[in-house]
Amino acid sequence: MTSTFPNISISTERLVLRPLDEDDVPALAEMMNDEQVAAWTDVPQPFTQEGARTWITEYAPVERAAGRGLDLAVTEFLTQRLVGIVQLGKTNWHVRSTELSYIIAPWARGEGYASEAALATAQWLFRDQKFERLELRTAADNTASQQVAQKIGCISEGVLRNACIAHVRGEDGTWTDVRTDFIVWSLLPEDLEGAGEHLAGSDGFTSFTDWN
Repeated sequence: MTSTFPNISISTERLVLRPLDEDDVPALAEMMNDEQVAAWTDVPQPFTQEGARTWITEYAPVERAAGRGLDLAVTEFLTQRLVGIVQLGKTNWHVRSTELSYIIAPWARGEGYASEAALATAQWLFRDQKFERLELRTAADNTASQQVAQKIGCISEGVLRNACIAHVRGEDGTWTDVRTDFIVWSLLPEDLEGAGEHLAGSDGFTSFTDWN
């Protein structure tokens, strides 16, 4: 029997992480068309509302049902505004390990939301789901995402050379693939001690390598 993540909501002081729904389509499409998202992820560009709807109604439910991962909308507690996405993927239920990725919308950066959402997800995984390892991969030049990994207590394990494709936008508006390194980070349950004490202002996004 395939293990799967439950349909859950995770609350923090400022955020609610919940399943995506069709009301998120306009904000999700706008967020994914941001230039920084295009640079550091493989999200198709331009990202249409139809693409957002397909992700919400087809891709995310299939990934969860198959036991591969979980996609959560990150929303502000007070305004219910969509401010980001957290994704779990490449889940190994025997090892109790999964990979964490995150994107913060351009209108919500600089508030520490990436760190807050990532830490809340890690705490839920370790305490409620009994996971033993959380992995992050950040592009070598994506310093904002690396700061998030450090703030939640991740340990850098090494470099995967030439393993990441980033994107550079030319003067004519076209995007060019640029090969770079992945930095691999891990978080174990014992690494969470004190991780929530100094969360503040940097936001980032890890590279999403397998979206379609």
